[in-house]
Amino acid sequence: MGENNNQGAALLSPQCPLPILDHKQIVLGHGSGGKLTADLIHKLFLPAFSNDYLDQLDDQAVLQLGGVGLAFTTDAFVVTPIFFPGGDIGRLAINGTVNDLAMSGARPLYIAAAFILEEGLATEDLTRVVQSMRAAALDAGVQLVTGDTKVVERGKADKLFITTTGIGLLDTSVSISATRARPGDKVILSGTIGDHGMAIMSRRENLEFEGAIESDTAALHTLVAAMLEPGRDIHCLRDPTRGGVATTLNELAASSAVGIELDEKQIPVRESVKGACEILGLDPLYVANEGKLVAIVAAESSGAVLQSMRQHPLGREARLIGEVVADHPRRVLMKTEIGGTRVVDVLFGEQLPRIC
Repeated sequence: MGENNNQGAALLSPQCPLPILDHKQIVLGHGSGGKLTADLIHKLFLPAFSNDYLDQLDDQAVLQLGGVGLAFTTDAFVVTPIFFPGGDIGRLAINGTVNDLAMSGARPLYIAAAFILEEGLATEDLTRVVQSMRAAALDAGVQLVTGDTKVVERGKADKLFITTTGIGLLDTSVSISATRARPGDKVILSGTIGDHGMAIMSRRENLEFEGAIESDTAALHTLVAAMLEPGRDIHCLRDPTRGGVATTLNELAASSAVGIELDEKQIPVRESVKGACEILGLDPLYVANEGKLVAIVAAESSGAVLQSMRQHPLGREARLIGEVVADHPRRVLMKTEIGGTRVVDVLFGEQLPRIC
């Protein structure tokens, strides 16, 4: 009788529900860049298409063709709204593609773009997006050389989706990959976090915060070029878009089978972004960025890399925010501002959907 009573009490006691991993349908969280995205990739896409290039799980494939090193990437942009403070879906599409190429150390050259247009989209809005893409491409020194256009019925899309493919030229002496982080390496962040995600959120929800919040969307290839001076040993580069800095560092820790330790006091967040996140109950570490990068650099090169970044317009606020360790492999820990330590895990679902 006593055993049965204990069982009944256990069944009635409140417990946190376990996350559901076996979904019968796709949910928004599958596009978050978090645990649901990783689950989808590892259970569906990797088994179907596994090869030496794809299995690296970098943001681009690095190919050798006839002795020439090429970086090759693809991306899709479904952000809503399509216009937001500091940018729009067109500028985002060019800059995002350039950045995925740049994170391998490549010099971006050519882009292809496919446009999915919803019936009823204002021609004026499409023209504005195209002109924004043109300006961003000119700024980045890339050419849009081919593309495609499709139109779907009203209500079958959300105004406009853009899918891109990019190709860049790679110096074969550069070797940057998510698998190359080593204990003792330093973790460098190029600037403030959370600007893009909170700019989208403010426009989407018609919210006003103290201080202007604008997207940080920018092409980062010239910053990377400044960092890649001869003799410098940069192991990993990644732009922390979906899932923010926290998700990106967890991915790098997992790919390299190392631990990462962060110092919260060194992570720059604008006061306006910090205040907006506090009001909305969001953690800036998980908010998307579109003009920042994370670098994992050999300790002996970190000072020179950081100095070069701070001399570049897109890296003036660069900080050394942590280091790679042998302890707690595949986990990210952070020393908090009050002196404690917390685990920085990957989110299960989606903080802010349709953010890029």
